[in-house]
Amino acid sequence: MKEKKLQVFIDGVHNYFTQVNDYGIEVGTPYLVENINPPSGDITGVIGITGPITGCVYFTAPIDLLRHLLMTIKEPDLSVANMMDLVGEVANTIAGNARSEYGPEFDISVPFVIKGVPDEIHLPRDSRSFVIPIGWKTHNANIVISLKKS
Repeated sequence: MKEKKLQVFIDGVHNYFTQVNDYGIEVGTPYLVENINPPSGDITGVIGITGPITGCVYFTAPIDLLRHLLMTIKEPDLSVANMMDLVGEVANTIAGNARSEYGPEFDISVPFVIKGVPDEIHLPRDSRSFVIPIGWKTHNANIVISLKKS
């Protein structure tokens, strides 16, 4: 994956957090991981990708980040169910913004949200994924991108 293609995901998450508040996020250095044990947090929102490019994009975060994010947007409902909705929204926004780079045939699914650290996130074993670490205030989360041409 070329840097320009990866940047669209970084821009998507940066834009999301900048709209939430002026604090923004810190983006760590993206790195490749084997698809055996990719990173995951307390809640993960997975978006499946189909079309000429297939795979998935997911946003995974700890409960503390999600609770703080809900408080920042002045959401009184701090339930886990609402945190799950929030993770799905972030994942959907990040993947949806990628259409600007990948084109209209970049089809995204509705978010599939997993509560708790999943035993396993099924990614293609014959490839590697990019992990984009992000920091927001005192919290850390990750965006994982696992895409390949069909």
